[in-house]
Amino acid sequence: MDAFFASVEQLDNPELRGKPVAVGGSGERHVVAAASYEARKYGVRSAMPSVSAKKLCPGLIFVPHHFERYVEISGEIMKIFRQYTDLVEPLSLDEAFLDVTNDKKNTGSATLIAKTIKKEILTNLGLTSSAGISFNKFLAKVASEVNKPNGFFVILPEEAGKFIDNLAIEKFFGIGKVTAEKMHQLGIHKGIDLKQWDMEGLIRNFGKAGKFYYDICRGVDDRPVEAEWERKSIGTELTYEKDLTTRFAIITELYKLERELIHRMEENNAVGRTVTLKIKYSDFSQITRSKTLQNYIRDFNTLHREVSEIRRSVELEGKKIRLLGVSISNMESDEPYCRQLDLFDQQV
Repeated sequence: MDAFFASVEQLDNPELRGKPVAVGGSGERHVVAAASYEARKYGVRSAMPSVSAKKLCPGLIFVPHHFERYVEISGEIMKIFRQYTDLVEPLSLDEAFLDVTNDKKNTGSATLIAKTIKKEILTNLGLTSSAGISFNKFLAKVASEVNKPNGFFVILPEEAGKFIDNLAIEKFFGIGKVTAEKMHQLGIHKGIDLKQWDMEGLIRNFGKAGKFYYDICRGVDDRPVEAEWERKSIGTELTYEKDLTTRFAIITELYKLERELIHRMEENNAVGRTVTLKIKYSDFSQITRSKTLQNYIRDFNTLHREVSEIRRSVELEGKKIRLLGVSISNMESDEPYCRQLDLFDQQV
């Protein structure tokens, strides 16, 4: 989907259409969760501090997130996907891989299926989307980014080699900013540069990921589209406008986070055995403390008790706390339910 959260806000609020919109708070410690394409023209991007975004775009309009609405729209999008194939692997609320080798409507063409899906999403939901079509996950993902927004791009097998050779390393799906910078230092700027390295050299410099890099620059990606997937954890965290400095403030904020976490667990019909407390201090140093129980955490009282025990084990006297987070992992679906959705952090 194109600028999904921001686009949904513009869909639901016509007065926002055509204007630079950022989903998130506007305070000193907030960050942009999503930016409309009107805002992106000014250089505003997701994960950017809101203060920086306002400097780039003085007319930027900040709106709070409406997570339940995003989940609702996401569900409708996934229903459209599943009309064409059962092999749908969600990456997040607004993105998925589809294997249409055996398409349910016997369309016989991946490109026609993608065009039809884009049209259905626009007609039924009023939102634009971008599609990438190719013969494996890596290339399909890269293709989906080529002509956004409202994009469409196909990479045929006979075109893949040339396309990858000319692709900037930053555009490679699976290569993040830090890795890209390290590759630049090694003289790797495009796919053709990466292809000059043997597997041993890449593994030596990038660990196990080296084999993945070796393969993808040659267009090799044998990962199947997996329709069944499980969320590894559910969490909620919040960055505060002002540092927390008192025991009362810390306990109060943790209580709120615990309530929110239980709510999210109930929404996803999930239980877990490992609870983790995350603390980031004013100097940006960070700690996490976890505890694994023999039995699953299913209710608020158990969660509150375990988080409180972890909190008491951490030296907080005289500390200034910038962020608190609580998460649950080591999870299972609480039968008879099964669906789990990607979650949107409370910090925006």
